Amino acid sequence: MTRDIFQPSGQIQFGIFFQGVNSGTIWKAPESGSQTDFESFRRIVQTAERGKFAAFFLGEGLRLREHLGRPHALDVVGRPDAQTMLAALASVTTNIGLVATQNTTYNDPADLAHRLSSLDLISGGRAAWNIVTTDNAWTGANFRRGGYLDHADRYKHAEAFVETAKRIWDSWETPAGPARRVLHEGQHYTVDVTPRLPRSAQYRPVLFQAGDSPDGRDFAARQADVIFSAHPKFDDAVEFRRDIVARSVAAGRGANAVQIFPASEFILAATPEEAQEKKEWVRTLQIGPQQAIAYLEQFWGRELSSYDPDGPLPEIDPVVEETSETRGSGFHGAKARQLADQWRAEAKDKGLSIRQFVTSKTARIDATFTGSYTAVADHLAQYARVGAVDGFNISPWLIPTGLDDIVNHLVPELQERGVYPTEYRGTTLRENLGLATPDRAAEAATA
Repeated sequence: MTRDIFQPSGQIQFGIFFQGVNSGTIWKAPESGSQTDFESFRRIVQTAERGKFAAFFLGEGLRLREHLGRPHALDVVGRPDAQTMLAALASVTTNIGLVATQNTTYNDPADLAHRLSSLDLISGGRAAWNIVTTDNAWTGANFRRGGYLDHADRYKHAEAFVETAKRIWDSWETPAGPARRVLHEGQHYTVDVTPRLPRSAQYRPVLFQAGDSPDGRDFAARQADVIFSAHPKFDDAVEFRRDIVARSVAAGRGANAVQIFPASEFILAATPEEAQEKKEWVRTLQIGPQQAIAYLEQFWGRELSSYDPDGPLPEIDPVVEETSETRGSGFHGAKARQLADQWRAEAKDKGLSIRQFVTSKTARIDATFTGSYTAVADHLAQYARVGAVDGFNISPWLIPTGLDDIVNHLVPELQERGVYPTEYRGTTLRENLGLATPDRAAEAATA
């Protein structure tokens, strides 16, 4: 088997994505826990580790989402600093990887490389970096930079940032010699640094990336170890795998060089009927009456509290032509007036109320696995056999108990089918994912 031909491992793994800000978490119910208390993080990460999850993945928020000019009160805002929280979780875990979402636009490469290597060292080689980019002025205002980065340049900037971080990690002090000075002069920053730390047990942090545009896919094929994808459905996942393999080979890397973990939601029970009943319960609590009205307000740009959530969509038009990033990435850039016309027609045609319509728009239809433990395990085994994915990054709909069904019932079913780990392979995240130690000489030759 050559390195240019993809070879399925026959295995899948799980990660958990603790989002913080989202419409998928049930946060106004007696069962809901805090999104900021350390106990919630401790409880769910230890459950994930008991289930042999590969990684615990934290989202990042650099500015609060707003609603009609005020902080959005009908959403979870649970995003403590990722590296601070993961450092604390390193002390109460042993094997699970710790993934910090960190932005290339509003960080300094030398400082971030040092902080990530610190997390990698104190965790015994379990750190990872989810590389994200931002270019909007609304977020940049928090950093006195505004929209200084053109949208078209975000990946060029990110690639220079990542390459600089890699050079810093390659220059650490080793038994063979002292740390080496790293110099970089670019459009947005200049770096002159000598690394202050030794290499970790896994050489350097594992690199995750979630961009899905052609530029994002190419960037991941060149730089990432793992892609956090938006393609969980089977046929779509198979096609996405083909595309990433082709891009990886074109970039001079092996066909198996980049792993794929799509975002996913699991709603499980002992029987299909119970699972469907649970799904209806989950959807009802994810989008309540207030959330449904607020969702439309983000597009209409005006108060709609006088409208009945169980009635038809508002007949009045939005007061904005296009929605802005202040409303969150899910609303950014929508043509509000055009969308309102389309939505009113669609809701009328399908006989949907505001609440029913919003639920249909926000539910993770493509990303949700619903069914009995046995049926879902059989379905996931198909992914493993063909290598459609390497795993699934699970967004639990309840904190901190949202992984219990998965760990207690689904994982054993998968283990019985021989497609899920029964033990961790090693002590580092790189080992547990089956990733090779970086060969920077080979990377440099193909750059």
